[in-house]
Amino acid sequence: MTTLVLFGSFAILLLLSVPIGIALGLSTLFTLFYSGGIPLPFLMKELVTSVDSFPLMAVPFFILAGEIMGKGGISERLFNFANALVGNKTGGFAMATIVTCMFFAAISGSGPATVAAIGGIMIPAMVKQGYDKKFATATVAAAGSIGVIIPPSIPMVIYGVVGGASIGDMFIAGIIPGILVGLSLMVWAYFYSKKHNYKGSEQKTSLANIGKTFWEAKWALVIPVVILGGIYGGIFTPTEAAVIAVVYGMIAGLFLYRELAIKDLPKLLADASLTTATVLIIVGSATAFGRLLTIEQIPTQVANLLLSISENEIVIILLITVLLLIVGCFMDTLAAIIILTPILLPIAVNLGYDPIHFGIIMVVNLAIGFITPPLGVNLFVGSGISGLSIEQLSKAILPYFFAMLFSLLMITFIPELSLWLISFAE
Repeated sequence: MTTLVLFGSFAILLLLSVPIGIALGLSTLFTLFYSGGIPLPFLMKELVTSVDSFPLMAVPFFILAGEIMGKGGISERLFNFANALVGNKTGGFAMATIVTCMFFAAISGSGPATVAAIGGIMIPAMVKQGYDKKFATATVAAAGSIGVIIPPSIPMVIYGVVGGASIGDMFIAGIIPGILVGLSLMVWAYFYSKKHNYKGSEQKTSLANIGKTFWEAKWALVIPVVILGGIYGGIFTPTEAAVIAVVYGMIAGLFLYRELAIKDLPKLLADASLTTATVLIIVGSATAFGRLLTIEQIPTQVANLLLSISENEIVIILLITVLLLIVGCFMDTLAAIIILTPILLPIAVNLGYDPIHFGIIMVVNLAIGFITPPLGVNLFVGSGISGLSIEQLSKAILPYFFAMLFSLLMITFIPELSLWLISFAE
């Protein structure tokens, strides 16, 4: 009955459009009132202690770094470089947009931030080039999901904190899966563009143009190298890397590209603070919610349920995949990771999955949730930019959903895609 109160109240609050962080906290509070066995200060304690974590400090700094770099002239230069690489192919603008999102993903660590930064430039540009607005918006929304797969990634930081996994290893493990997802999206963009006769730019690919645009984008392209190189070189921790990303972004925006002004900083800080507050409320409430699940022994019950259905490793991991895909439709990525990692990680480890590999599976699974309604955050951001309805975007993005699902299955059943770079780095 306690479990029913917990999940029932949470579901009702979501249906009433209560923000997910508040819904998690209130459902935990209602359950504490109902059970009477756990003192009410439990919730307050969890809200404070859950965010009192040095690794978790990376989150607000990566958020701020993404805000700074999104406004500092980096997006346009990344697109110019991507366009020089693939822009003259069939559907070149669409593929260049996807590549640009992959580059920006290695800077922002956030799916919606990637859509906002790239979509504001590329959706109007693709429409002007003759692309259908629904296809253009769906392309940016889908490619924005890569923002949480290619490092640095805020969900990977949360998984590392909750699951006790190395955040540095998670970052390295996300590189190949992120590239794979990007390539799968580019394949669909190519075939759709070929069918609708969307030509590329008339400018031919040349080493001179690639070299020129690379040089203009060099300060942006070097950021992931600095972050990952510093972490794996033992120079700084992931949290310190996030701080360095902020400082680097400030220098690039103010002095190197000179497209960021001192007067822009108060708004950037306010936007980053608002996003950080939202994220930390979700983290604190989800941690309390998850701790209550553990006290009620729900993880054990879920594990027993899955094992009672089948003992076959493939069947169980597919059931977990379906569960995560469904959860991603309704729940924020960070909340889902905090609540489900203690439940699903022990099951995956018992099946023989490496914790890092399973972390990547979770992140890619939940990244698909960025483009699946009713939550579908990337759809809402794309809709706000293009003016299209969520219903129109949901239909247009369906082929991209299947492309990402194909990549997810490859990542799930080919562990080397996630783990090879880690073994190579070691």
